[in-house]
Amino acid sequence: MKNTAFTEKHIALGAKMAEFAGYNMPISYSGINDEHAAVRKNAGVFDVSHMGEFILKGEHALDLIQRVTSNDASKINDGQAQYSCLPNKDGGIVDDLIVYCIEKDKVYMLVVNASNIEKDWNWISSFNSKNVDMENISDKTCLLAIQGPNACKILQPLAEMDIMNLKYYTFVKGKFAGIDNVIISATGYTGSGGVEIYFEDANGAADKIWNAIFDAGASFGIKPIGLGARDTLRLEMGYCLYGNDINDTTSPLEAGLGWITKFTKDFTNRAFLENQKASGVSKKLVGFEMLERGIPRHDYIIKDASGNPIGTVTSGTQAPSLNKAVGLGYVATEHAAIDSEIYIDIRNTLVKAKVVKAPFTL
Repeated sequence: MKNTAFTEKHIALGAKMAEFAGYNMPISYSGINDEHAAVRKNAGVFDVSHMGEFILKGEHALDLIQRVTSNDASKINDGQAQYSCLPNKDGGIVDDLIVYCIEKDKVYMLVVNASNIEKDWNWISSFNSKNVDMENISDKTCLLAIQGPNACKILQPLAEMDIMNLKYYTFVKGKFAGIDNVIISATGYTGSGGVEIYFEDANGAADKIWNAIFDAGASFGIKPIGLGARDTLRLEMGYCLYGNDINDTTSPLEAGLGWITKFTKDFTNRAFLENQKASGVSKKLVGFEMLERGIPRHDYIIKDASGNPIGTVTSGTQAPSLNKAVGLGYVATEHAAIDSEIYIDIRNTLVKAKVVKAPFTL
């Protein structure tokens, strides 16, 4: 297993560690429910340095991004980021990602899922016919997500840039905790506000930044947060997790990602997706809440009142903020309307649920 620059800190703090995407990662510290509440109500720090980062440079960098992504990256300017996905040639998704515009038309950073770094690199490279300068900086890049309503208040004294007024999906670059060239981005995977910070681990930068954040946040009670709470937080918001809710066999339109699928430009498998949009999809990713006792789990079968299979659960949990079980799953389109009654097959018992609009927290 690989380690991040913070692995020893996680172990020293007593984190429960486990393998994730080839990395030794913290799953929980004080417990998932406690960590979940800390992010919703205050602030928490996630080590997500296992994520992948690619730099694309040159006059054809935007052309390559436009070719391989579904969203329209020409719409973002310096200091803006964009959620997108990489469609494959079979109607599915290679990965979802964030595109950062460092210098419009010339320099971009793509942030991809940890488990897909090599796959994504090879996929994008296969379309690089104009010799765009591509660099995989994943192994030398640290990424901390400081999330929660007090996150920016805690971090602002450490930053020379204004981060209190960062708009969603914008970023700034400058000195943070005495370290140069830190990117601070108003993005995250929790729905509770905050930022993500990217920096190169050189000359002890990782130690300096980690210690500075926890020193600044001590009076606020800032906490380290593991991947367990990251999952419950994102699920309460209805955010997709690659490998669960989206994958190589699910189309962006089936997954409710039509809003990042722009037919105003040419991109991989555009014709298929355009036809799918016109003809309609046969299944849809929906949010649902349990009406009876039971927790939905990945791959549980979704059925109708007569016990006929109509879909599959992709993610599910007992939502800590809601005190009820919720989930995501694909169902046949005729069962996808809000308030549709569905049943989750939990150990051969049909447990009633209903389709609801995500996010579940609002």
